Amino acid sequence: MKKVANNIIIKNVYYMMAYAFSSLRLEGYKEVEKESFDNVLNLFSAILSIGLSYQIKKGLYRDYIGKIEDLHTIRGKINMPGTINKRIARDKSITCEFDEYSDNHLFNQILKSTVYLLIRQKHVDEEYKERMKKEMLFFSNVDMIDLHSIPWSSIHFQRSNESYKMLLGVCRMIIEGMLMTTSDGSVELKSIIDDQLMSRLYEKFILEYYRREWPKLRASDSSIFWAVDDGLDEMLPQMHTDIMLTYKNRVLILDAKYYSKPITEIHNKKTLVSENLYQMFAYVKNKEMEKGKKWDSVSGILLYAKTTGDLHPDNLYRLSGNVIGAKTLDLNLEFSEIRKQLDFIGNAFEKGEL
Repeated sequence: MKKVANNIIIKNVYYMMAYAFSSLRLEGYKEVEKESFDNVLNLFSAILSIGLSYQIKKGLYRDYIGKIEDLHTIRGKINMPGTINKRIARDKSITCEFDEYSDNHLFNQILKSTVYLLIRQKHVDEEYKERMKKEMLFFSNVDMIDLHSIPWSSIHFQRSNESYKMLLGVCRMIIEGMLMTTSDGSVELKSIIDDQLMSRLYEKFILEYYRREWPKLRASDSSIFWAVDDGLDEMLPQMHTDIMLTYKNRVLILDAKYYSKPITEIHNKKTLVSENLYQMFAYVKNKEMEKGKKWDSVSGILLYAKTTGDLHPDNLYRLSGNVIGAKTLDLNLEFSEIRKQLDFIGNAFEKGEL
């Protein structure tokens, strides 16, 4: 199988996204599993093509969009300043403000703009380009959008548009992780995904994996409060975990780490990155002392994505009565093997070994 940045098999990016964006129950995407890809742009093009086909059959998402237009009959409410200006200019039209139920929605604008960006890329196979061009015929009423100014933080999903999660997730991976502007001002895509975006995907994938495959462990991304003695916590930094598993009266905190060097060397001694270990120790000890709770055990694991380095952490320590350590998740394997690695941690925690 082909690989992408940092030794991740290309198709594993699909599996990670499928969990992260809760699209495993959409049967259409399973077609991706049957294909092989020589680059990540073809993978994204295949996912978008399949998802667009599904969405077109279901119907493009529509919503009420506010519009202001000059009309000869009243629609909605009259915009007085605009209408007065028209009268001064001896124009008999009326400026009206109204809501129109339209598919020219931000979701569809992002899809259309991203697809046309992909179509222009030389590394995307003609097969996918032709598929996407045909699907764009259904977007004739949808405007293009500036890909650099998409308000991602304002995008929220509900039951009526939940099927857009995977589609917009792919668009965001492309736009935030691969988009670049060349010296002549044109827009192109990098051949690899930005590590920062892969880090967020890695974290979200692990959380959603345990939510879906291990519901009894109650996975969440929870905050931990400082165990202050006098109630004063002003200016203390926020502690927010990537993944917290809770089973019976026990807690396992997982911190997903996706970067190149999980091991550092000081005075010829190789050690775990100290900041990561200190952070996990703070998480575990403060969770253990949570007000109004008396946990049977609280443990913590730094879960590193395997890199190209020689050393890969696989160490558990008992520190001040808690199990704390680091393990490595090898993403350079078939996905069935990745499942085994995550299930091993889930099993060990359920049995009380972590």
